[in-house]
Order: sequence, then C-alpha cells, then structure tokens
Amino acid sequence: MEATLFTFPSSIPPLSSPSQTLSLKSHVRNPPSLPYSHFPYALRRRRTTIRSAISRTKKEETVETVKHHLQDCHLLAGIKYKGLTVKQLQDLRKSLPESTNLLVAKNSLVYKAIEGTQWEVLKPCMKGMNAWLFVHTEEIPAALKPYRDFQKESKLEDNDFTGAVFEGKFFAPEEFKALETLPTRVEIYSKLLGSLKGPASAVVSTLQVPARNLVMVLKAYVQKLEEESGGQ
Repeated sequence: MEATLFTFPSSIPPLSSPSQTLSLKSHVRNPPSLPYSHFPYALRRRRTTIRSAISRTKKEETVETVKHHLQDCHLLAGIKYKGLTVKQLQDLRKSLPESTNLLVAKNSLVYKAIEGTQWEVLKPCMKGMNAWLFVHTEEIPAALKPYRDFQKESKLEDNDFTGAVFEGKFFAPEEFKALETLPTRVEIYSKLLGSLKGPASAVVSTLQVPARNLVMVLKAYVQKLEEESGGQ
C-alpha cells in the first residue's frame, strides 16, 4: 500500500487532486539532488579537513625528501626553474650523473629542511621558482658541467644558478667559476705525486694550496697507500 503525504508548507496551497499528491515511495527512490551549499556544515568541514590533511602530508614528505638528499651531500645549488618545460626537466635529469639529484620544491619547504644546518646560508636563493641540485660527489666541476651544457644547448641563459652552498659557504651566481674550476681528484693526485718526486720546495708549494684542496690531497694520498697495502 502506497503512503501519501498531505502535509505542505504554509506558503504552498494544498493540492487540488489526488494525482498531485506526493508519493513517499517515489521520493525515497529518487531523492532530490542538492547543491554543495545545502550539505550539512559538518560534512563540508570534514571534506575541507581531509584536503588540508593531504596537503600537509605532501609538504611533510617534501621536507623529508630534502633532508634525505642532504645526507652525504657535498654541494647544494639552486637553479632558476621558471619557464622550463616538463620535457626540458626530463632531459636535464637524464643528463645528470648518478651522484647528482634534481628536485623541484617550494622555497619555503626547502628552507624548513635546511634551517639550523650548515645549508641555511642558502637563504639568499629563496626567491622565485627554483629547482634544487644535490651533489653527492667531491668532483664538483663534473657535477655542474651537465647543467652548463644543457643550459647552452637549450639557450636558457636566463635559467642560471641562483646560488650554492659548498663547505658551509654561500656562492653567488657570479662566484660559480670558482666552483666549476676546482681541481679534480686525478689532478690533485698527479700534483701530489709530482711534488713528492721533486724538490722539497715543490712539496711546500703543494701544501700551501687552500685548506679544501689540501684535504683532498691528503685523502687521495691516504687512499693510495691503503690500496697499495691491501694489494700486498
């Protein structure tokens, strides 16, 4: 038996014929669709909360990713990202050596990850849109060269390095030449061998190089001695 509703709002006159009655059965089968604004406030608030939680989680994951890339990192550099296409980024990533990682992340999230660390001096780079280059090798020139080649081939003169941090020191874009001309391990090793075979003055000259280069010289020499002792 089909139930019939005969209760109407005061502003609407009663239906004049049985055919105009409202069917409870049909109303249940085909409920009226309501706009989003008619949903209960609690439901709308719940949806907003879920979206906020997802956004917060993604931000936290980005911060943790940056911290992960900073482990055993020798150099962190910013690259002006604005204007680069998805394909260009893909091509750039393919050109980088395995010891180098490229990450696109908001400045605020990167700064949150480096705040309170030696990398915090990278703060001057926190402007505009940046891609971040993490270098996990001591061969700095070899790590930077792929981007320079990519920049030249793609005619991206405006997409230059925005700065870098190396050994706790900030390098502005105009100071990158010093990073790109650092001696390689092979060059340092050759220089060390040459000085050891030469007069004492040559050894003194080698030891008068900057502290960073001296450390690399000593590391290379110690490694060579370990390899020789291990082979005997």
